[in-house]
Amino acid sequence: MSEETANTQEMPEQLSDILLVLDKEKMKIQAVKSIDEKGKMETVDPTKKNENQFMRVDKGGDFFSNFFSNFFSQLKNPTNFSFFKVPAPIAVEKAQEMQKQVNKPTPEGEKVMQEHEIKTEIKQDNKQENQKDMATTQTAAETSEYRYKPEQIDWDTMNNLGLSKEFLEKRNLLEPLLKGFKTNELVPIGVNLGGSILRTDARLSLQQAEDGKVVVGIHGIKKEPTLHFEFFGHKFTDEDKKNLLATGNMGRVVDLKNTKTGEMMPSIISIDRLTNDIIALRTDFIKIPDEIKGVKLNDAQKQTLLEGKPLYLEGMISNKGTEFSATVQFNADKRYVEFLFDRSNTNKQTQSNGQNNQQSNQQNQAQEAPKTFRGKELTDGAT
Repeated sequence: MSEETANTQEMPEQLSDILLVLDKEKMKIQAVKSIDEKGKMETVDPTKKNENQFMRVDKGGDFFSNFFSNFFSQLKNPTNFSFFKVPAPIAVEKAQEMQKQVNKPTPEGEKVMQEHEIKTEIKQDNKQENQKDMATTQTAAETSEYRYKPEQIDWDTMNNLGLSKEFLEKRNLLEPLLKGFKTNELVPIGVNLGGSILRTDARLSLQQAEDGKVVVGIHGIKKEPTLHFEFFGHKFTDEDKKNLLATGNMGRVVDLKNTKTGEMMPSIISIDRLTNDIIALRTDFIKIPDEIKGVKLNDAQKQTLLEGKPLYLEGMISNKGTEFSATVQFNADKRYVEFLFDRSNTNKQTQSNGQNNQQSNQQNQAQEAPKTFRGKELTDGAT
C-alpha cells in the first residue's frame, strides 16, 4: 500500500506525557494514577506492569498548562510534592533515573530532574480569595478536558457542509468534537460539487493539521471494511478478517508502522461499526477497569483484555439487579471494554429474513388465482 493511501487510514493516537511525582516525605518517585474530588492523589509504582494505569496528559502547551494548574490546585498539601512530565515511552526509565538521584544525588541526576520538573507557584491568599479561586478551579476543571475551542473551528467549512454551531449543540455533537472525539452518531451533510450537491451521512471529528490549524475530518460510510489491503504494514490474516467481521475486534496485538517516522507501534484493531473504517489504538492507551458489573478482575483477566482478546465473565450484575454472564473485549474505536455481539450472525439473520420474505412473496405470486368468486366463474377478459 502506498504511503499516500496509508495516510488516509486512521492513525493510532500519538503518545502523550506521563506525570511522575516525588513524595518529599517518603522520598519516593511514583507515577500519578488519578486525583479524587477531595484532592487525594492516587499513585502507582512506575513499572512496565503498571503502564496502563499511568495518568496521561496532552503534550499541547496551553492544554497541559490549564490541566496541571487545575490538578495542582485540587491537591491537599501540594508543597509535599514535586512533579515531573516525561514522554510515555521513557517514563519507566526516567522514573528509575530520578529515584537513583533521590537516593544518591549527583550533578548529572540533578540536570535530569530539572529538565523534566514542572514549575509551580503557590499563592498565599485569604479565605475569600480562596473561595474565588475554587470557583475558577471548578470552571477550569470543566474546560481543561477540552482539546479544542469553538472559535478554532472553521465554521465556514461547517456551514458549507450544512452544519451550524446551533445544530451541533442541539444534537449534543459539539462537545465530543471539542474533546477530540468523533461524533457518536452519523451526521447528515451536504457537499456542494458546483453543479450538484452530494448528500450523505458521516461521522465528524476535529483534527490539527501540520500548520496548527484545526480542520474538520469527515468519516464517510464504507460498504465494507477494506481488509484486503495492508494497514500500516500489517496484512490481515483470514483469522483477523473473521474476527473483525464477526465481533468488530481483531482480538490480538500487532505492530503497526508509523509511515512518517518508521516507528513500530504495538496496537489493537477494531472496526468502526457506523462507518466500517479500520481503527487502531496503541496498547499504551488501553486502560482496563478493576471491576466490570460487580466482578473484580484479577491480573490474568486484565492481561487478557490488554492483549485485545475476548474474556468470558460470569456472575455480573445488570443495572436491573439480575445476574448474567457475557463475553467482553476492549474496543479500539470506543476505547473501552464492551459486551460482545456477533455481527456476522446478525448479518446472516438479516439476510435470512430477507430471503424468507422473498421466498414468501414468490410463493404468494406462484399461487394460482381462484377460478370462481361468489359462485360465478371468472374469465381473463373484462366484462
